Amino acid sequence: MLYLWLKAFHIISIVCWFAGLFYLPRLFVYHAQSEDAVSKERFSIMERKLYRGIMGPAMIATLIFGGWLISLNPSGYFSQGWMHVKLTLVVLLIGYHHMCGAQVKRFARGENKRTHVFYRWFNEVPVVFLLAIVILAVVKPF
Repeated sequence: MLYLWLKAFHIISIVCWFAGLFYLPRLFVYHAQSEDAVSKERFSIMERKLYRGIMGPAMIATLIFGGWLISLNPSGYFSQGWMHVKLTLVVLLIGYHHMCGAQVKRFARGENKRTHVFYRWFNEVPVVFLLAIVILAVVKPF
């Protein structure tokens, strides 16, 4: 029963984290396009609250519940190749998360050097991670 509760909370945490990972770069697109000070300040506030208030806690919860799940059967999980690839992707996703955080700070300081087109592409990165991670966890191809 514990396993099912942990799995449910892990999935809920993942959904919350990815909601932020999808939305924050979209805010970057709009922020990069904005020209007036009021809009720029509003986007900075939205970005900071999303990153600190939702994405950070959701990422931490995802890692806690995922780690707890693994701890229930570590030899079982670590004997499977798909888990090693999945965990590698999660580490890279954490890196992307922190890149987003660095960008939040750059926007807040008024130091953004990139265009909205860059952020439109940057916004697609978490989609690739989500597809790969879900396929690995569900299909377990190796």
